[in-house]
Amino acid sequence: MEESFTDPASESRKRDLGGNDPSAPELLKKIEQLEVELVQKEEKLLETDFLYEHICRLTDRIHTTAESRKQDTLLLAKRTNELQKKIKASTQKMMALVAELSMKQALTIKLQQEMRDKEQFFMTVSSRIDQGLPPPKETENEWLKVLRNEKMQRDAAEARAKCAAEEEEAAASGCVHTTAEQRPTAYIPDDNYSLPLPRPYGAHPPFKPSEPSSHMRHFRKPTVKPIEI
Repeated sequence: MEESFTDPASESRKRDLGGNDPSAPELLKKIEQLEVELVQKEEKLLETDFLYEHICRLTDRIHTTAESRKQDTLLLAKRTNELQKKIKASTQKMMALVAELSMKQALTIKLQQEMRDKEQFFMTVSSRIDQGLPPPKETENEWLKVLRNEKMQRDAAEARAKCAAEEEEAAASGCVHTTAEQRPTAYIPDDNYSLPLPRPYGAHPPFKPSEPSSHMRHFRKPTVKPIEI
């Protein structure tokens, strides 16, 4: 098979292709047609390039605008946050004012009720006095209470004045106000060679033991054993 295909004189070695070869005028016409199509393609390519450049310019302009708007957006966001903080603070302040107003309104209603009660009480007392009757028992109790409070205030003021006077007198004489227990600073000798006059202890006063604390009840007292000689 290889020899039959490599033999140039063999008829089966070649294979004719179908179709006809175009003539020279047909080839020229085909070339002109291809040139026209090439020109059209080039024109379309130029249009595409022009559109591309125009789109690039528009894109750059939009990109520049977007970059500039970012800063505006940031400033707007900051401004919005500040306004929200101010609104929140104003809302809290307004709520506090509303609460305070409610308290004042409740106090006003209470005072108005007390005023009406006092007016009614005054009218009742006035009518009893006009009729020659004594005032109600509640009025007498209230008056005694007022007198008692005034007496207590006077006593307290006198006590404060007395205490202040004592403190001034003590400060003028060089005394020191203390709540400590008084301790003897001198003793009277009991020998036959000294006069019975107070003599200061000096730098070594006698030791005074403190009072036993409450936890000493948990300890048993020692038993003193007699000494045998």
